[in-house]
Amino acid sequence: MTEPLRILCFGDVVGRPGRELCRSALSVLRASQRADLVIVNAENASGGLGIDADSAREIKQAGADVLTLGDHTWQRKEVRDFIEHNADWCIRPANYPPGAPGKGWTIVTLRGTIKVGIFNLLGRVFINAPLDCPFRCAADLVSGPLSECTVRILDMHAEATSEKVAMGRYLDGKLALQVGTHTHVATADEQVLPGGTGYITDLGMSGCQSGVIGMDTETALGRLMSGLPAAYKVATGPAFLSGVLCEISAESGKAISVRRVVAREDGSLV
Repeated sequence: MTEPLRILCFGDVVGRPGRELCRSALSVLRASQRADLVIVNAENASGGLGIDADSAREIKQAGADVLTLGDHTWQRKEVRDFIEHNADWCIRPANYPPGAPGKGWTIVTLRGTIKVGIFNLLGRVFINAPLDCPFRCAADLVSGPLSECTVRILDMHAEATSEKVAMGRYLDGKLALQVGTHTHVATADEQVLPGGTGYITDLGMSGCQSGVIGMDTETALGRLMSGLPAAYKVATGPAFLSGVLCEISAESGKAISVRRVVAREDGSLV
């Protein structure tokens, strides 16, 4: 029997602290966890909102194989050309309407022969964006360009827990792993669903834990208490990478186990 694939996925990288955390910890974790593939959600990597080309390359060079995005994908106009020309490793939500730059999926070959399809979707509940149905989009991808893949992995970037859970049930048995991102708060429901899909509702955040989901505390309180807009300010302080390690059968494409991984700046586990 072929040794199971070991896939590391990490939640939303927030600002410079999150990027520095990736630089110091990702390669260490990749080695210590014997990871075949590292997937990182990077939609908040630049200043806490959106991503730019330099931030994306920084995280990739730190040890990530594939970057996924979310509702802040288009925060920075200059990123559009970058996403268009680097769609093999930096993917945006697939259910943006036709004509959006880049792609919402990619295929990575591991160990020479194992095709892993990775795709990104954006939920519609409480998300103010013109989006196609994520469920129909998922079905089209799984039965279409990703049908040739033994292993399929989804980053479901969504606000509503119910929408993420529903997607997990909808795709159970058709994916090896579904991870959720966006809320910046890790959930404790990691599991293997009845059909063999590894699942967690939210990976949590990769960045400073001392603020309010990555934002400076005083800035966040000021916005919430006054109701007035204020410039986003990234929190500073102790930072952690938050995600999961999933073992997947290389033969069946089903999950064997899923466990949460939280790591310090030196790559040691919390």
